[in-house]
Amino acid sequence: MKTKLYILYILTFFTLSSAVAQEDKVTFSVKLSKEKLGLNERLKVEFTTNKQGDNFVAPNFNGFTVLMGPATSISRSWNNGKRKFSLSYSYILQPTTKGSITIDPAKITIDDQEYKSDAKTITVTDAVVNPNAPPSANDIAQENLHLVAEISKPNPYLNEAITVVYKMYVSPSIEVSGFQAVDNPKYNNFWSQDIPVKRYTTKDDTYKGEEYRSVILKRVVLYPQKTGKLTLEPLSLDVGVQVPTQRRDFFGGPIYAQANLRVSAGNRYINVKPLPEEGKPASFTGAVGDFNFLVTTSKTHLNASESLQAKVEINGKGNLKLFDIPTLNLPGSLEVYDPEHDEKVTTSYTGMEGKISDSYTIVPEYRGKYPIPSIAFSYFNPKTKKYHTLNSEELVINVVEGPTNTEDTTAKNANATTKQVVETKGKQFNFIKTQTTLKPISNTYFFKSTAYYLWLLLPILLIPIAILLGRKREAMASDVVGNKVRKANKLARKYLSAAKKTLGKKEAFYVALEKALHNYLKAKLKIETSDFSKDKITDLLNQKGIEQSTIDGFISLLKNCEMARYSPFSNVQMQQDYNKASEVISQMDKQL
Repeated sequence: MKTKLYILYILTFFTLSSAVAQEDKVTFSVKLSKEKLGLNERLKVEFTTNKQGDNFVAPNFNGFTVLMGPATSISRSWNNGKRKFSLSYSYILQPTTKGSITIDPAKITIDDQEYKSDAKTITVTDAVVNPNAPPSANDIAQENLHLVAEISKPNPYLNEAITVVYKMYVSPSIEVSGFQAVDNPKYNNFWSQDIPVKRYTTKDDTYKGEEYRSVILKRVVLYPQKTGKLTLEPLSLDVGVQVPTQRRDFFGGPIYAQANLRVSAGNRYINVKPLPEEGKPASFTGAVGDFNFLVTTSKTHLNASESLQAKVEINGKGNLKLFDIPTLNLPGSLEVYDPEHDEKVTTSYTGMEGKISDSYTIVPEYRGKYPIPSIAFSYFNPKTKKYHTLNSEELVINVVEGPTNTEDTTAKNANATTKQVVETKGKQFNFIKTQTTLKPISNTYFFKSTAYYLWLLLPILLIPIAILLGRKREAMASDVVGNKVRKANKLARKYLSAAKKTLGKKEAFYVALEKALHNYLKAKLKIETSDFSKDKITDLLNQKGIEQSTIDGFISLLKNCEMARYSPFSNVQMQQDYNKASEVISQMDKQL
């Protein structure tokens, strides 16, 4: 009998052990709704574990767009006395490209140990066509939403401004819940400038003859820097769309289905024409547009060693930042500094507009007249399809006063001697004057100057001032009563400064006032009074010879500080207590 019981115990033990072991085994798996799907179909991915876990990390889902997820679900059940637990994370995906796509493993931590699911490979084929199936929300959204890049000039000249406007056309039958840029074009071979869209405004419009609503998402101004056929990269967006279904809610309103759509403006091509070679001036440096040209100087008459500004300015509309300004041809005898470049250019949706300039600082060294010759500026106007040349006026800088350039004079004389012989006539030497009108160079000496006598008399003038100050100091020192009053008032201000800052705040004011009164007694009597009762403080002040009226005022202030904790006090009462405290401290300081 005992043997049968032992066998029964052993069998029960192994059965329970195997059940516990089976229950304790951790599993973390991945399940796919299908392993082969079309480009327009959806895929459901579900990661499941049989134990509670933490720190779930999903894969990146490269090659897919996440339409929904993660959706978390937990289930608990008992079957034949066995407990079952399931935790799952679900995602709805849509492929973005064809081919074989691998879904990397997910990760989760269970009982401080990390587990990974298996990697799965999906085959994505061309879009699946099912004429019998009703159109999905994505199909409806794709038919009623379009992203278009509108180009102002598809055949511009080199360096001519063009505007690209990205518009989204939406049918009235659907609603856009949001969008996000996925790919932004880089505009290779173009000089580009974004024109910010401050506010998205929807307006009624037409697209391919049908009624739509349109909104401008992006605007950019481009200046092509290369001729030929250039490609504009597409703008791509992820757009959330609400599509109405055939169902109705309880109140009769339509029920909408959410669709996530990726739209692209597509590649656009621009044929850039080269500038004509016929009639191109030698002074042309690449300016394209419509401009004015001007050369000015800040002054035309000046003395030697003074400076003036010569400015070369171009204003108008065109590629102002993309060409060089003509340089001035100045005489070599002028000292000229490197020009300072200045730009005041604004870029709107029609292109650049404003002015650019180079300013030269010129400093003449010698007297004379210096001409600034005319210079030319050429540009190509796309409207007239012709080159235009503008010439500046010739300017003359007249240096009125200054030294003469002796090197130039000597050179002129040397040239003259080589051309002809100079004959002298009459007297070669004139009479030397014996009297001159020269004046000595003035030298300033400190000795016997005005400053010398002022410094000499200054000590004598300071003696009576020092005597007056000394007498005043002696009078103040002898005024014992006045000194006590001043000292008492200063001490009262010192201890009551904290209380004054809290006037209007009852609790803070009376706490600071009580602290100021105790600190005053502590400083004057060299004792701790915070633990003293009002009766002990009264006896202490009587022993020091303080008048009874002053003691009563001091004690009444302490009582008000205690009562303020439990009774309402007005701002007027606080101001009166503050003035009274200042007066009591001043009187007490005179009597101690």
